[in-house]
This record gives sequence, C-alpha cells and structure tokens, in this order.
Amino acid sequence: MSSLVQTNNDVVLLITMIMMMKMAIMSNAAVYKVGGSDGWTSIGRVDYKNWAASKNFQVGDTIIFEYNPQYHNVMRVAYEMYKSCNVSEGTPLVTFSTGNDSIKLNHYGHHLFMCGFPGHCQKGQKVDINVVRVSATKAPTPSRTNDGLCSCPNKAAPFMASFGLMIALSMSLLLALAAF
Repeated sequence: MSSLVQTNNDVVLLITMIMMMKMAIMSNAAVYKVGGSDGWTSIGRVDYKNWAASKNFQVGDTIIFEYNPQYHNVMRVAYEMYKSCNVSEGTPLVTFSTGNDSIKLNHYGHHLFMCGFPGHCQKGQKVDINVVRVSATKAPTPSRTNDGLCSCPNKAAPFMASFGLMIALSMSLLLALAAF
C-alpha cells in the first residue's frame, strides 16, 4: 500500500512540476526597444508603423522608448490625437520625458504613442502598439469610442482559457494515474 501512495505522490509532484514549467514559459514576456537600434526619433529612418507590424505584442511585454529628452518625449494618447497628430486637440493620457521610458503592456488593445514636440508626429514619430490575443489571427482595426480610446474586442484576461484547459487536462491525467 505504501508503494502505491509513493507512486501517487511522485505522479502529483511530476504533474505539479510540468504545470509550473508551462506557467513559467507562458509568463515569459518580451522587451522591445521601440524603433529598434534607431530608437525614438523624428529623423525619418524609422517607419514605426512597419516596425510595430513586424512584432507580436502580448500582455506582459515591455516596450522601451530611448531618445534624447532635449528633443523628444513620449505621449500616450487617445485615438483622435494620434490620428490628427495635433497636441492641442486634447490632453495626453500620460507624458514621459526621461529619455529611457519603460512601459509594461498590461492589457489587450491599441496603445497609442506619439512625440509631442512640434512637427515630430507629422514626420512619423508615432506608433500604434497593438496587443492581440494569442489566438487572434488578425489585428482589429482601431475604432473610435466615446472616450476617444480605441475599442478592441480583445480585452479579456490573458491565457485564462488555455490555463483552465491545462489544469483540467492535468487533473484528468492525475485521476487516471491514481486509478492504477
């Protein structure tokens, strides 16, 4: 009987370790330097739209804006301000000005940023960081809401469905092995 108990304990330990490894893999977040090696600039060498489109942003990732704070800043803005590049059109949601701003992406949807220095946004110094669900096949198009922010249908809690499935499968395996 004690041999059976030891076997069951070993199985539980193994399953627990597998689940912990899967959660660690799922929680690995990426860090992106906006604009790559050129950073956050208005010189025109960086196409921020193409740069962002080449990335697969996930909840938990971090984006870093590196720039000279004498000449640039980073403003997180609502859709209308982003679209028009007009700083006087509204108030930014947040303004960063350290020259090395690290921003964690905590939810799905569009995260809109632009430089607030005159003319920089018009020169292309703006970026739409779109965080999509892992299962999404196509990024949603930004749309306008009453508060001016992008409304995207993908604001559910990250990984909850796959995490629940993983737990259910692990419990099924545990019960099946315990029956032996």
